[in-house]
Amino acid sequence: MIKVSTADGVARITLNRPEKRNAMNPEMVAALRGALAAAEQDANVRVILLRGEGKDFCAGLDLKALQQSDEVLDHMASARALAELYLAMRRNSKPIVSAVHGRAIGGGCGLATASDLILATDSSEFVYPEVKLGFIAAIVMSLLRRLVGEKRAFEIVALGDSIPAAQALEFGIVNHVFPAAEFDAYVDAYVAMVATRSASALSLTKDLFYHIDGMSFEAAIHAGLYGNALARMTPDARAGFAQFTGKS
Repeated sequence: MIKVSTADGVARITLNRPEKRNAMNPEMVAALRGALAAAEQDANVRVILLRGEGKDFCAGLDLKALQQSDEVLDHMASARALAELYLAMRRNSKPIVSAVHGRAIGGGCGLATASDLILATDSSEFVYPEVKLGFIAAIVMSLLRRLVGEKRAFEIVALGDSIPAAQALEFGIVNHVFPAAEFDAYVDAYVAMVATRSASALSLTKDLFYHIDGMSFEAAIHAGLYGNALARMTPDARAGFAQFTGKS
């Protein structure tokens, strides 16, 4: 279902159902949860990289798996597992980077947008096709709406059309677009750069960044106050301060 390897501070988690365009069935969702949790607990890991094997990053939920039951409680359990995967990604203390090639479709877009950073090839596409299937982009909608404006997000989920990488960059869905022919090299260099940053600073930054989501300005400033004070006490910050003042 997935492949996992760790080297040089990077945990690489690869979706490995290329014959199904890496569509997520319950077993893959569970495997991803486990791999992400293990990477978070590994002191040698500073950044987590998600990729897909084969032609596409992820085709979303495995629709054949969805058709195996007519029981609403079964569908609730399946939807809950996917929602909890996305939540676990946000709560993971380490930055998660998705490297998208080919297509990210439906829940595959959700997997990418639940990450903290998204890199994409110039030939990749992001598709929220649910409405064309008589379905809705229900869980992934919350993630998308936080990335793009309200009207733009509604248009994307209401029309279900493909979004080319360049347009996804313009909309704010992805962070960087790189040439497909050199994508692996760019991805490796990018995650290696992230891995050089202070692990404690990255963890505290991610925690505070999502914690202040939806807060009033005043509440967010006060939350930052405590984050600021806590960060000052970390060994990395003390070392950084000493190095900076020593150069002054």
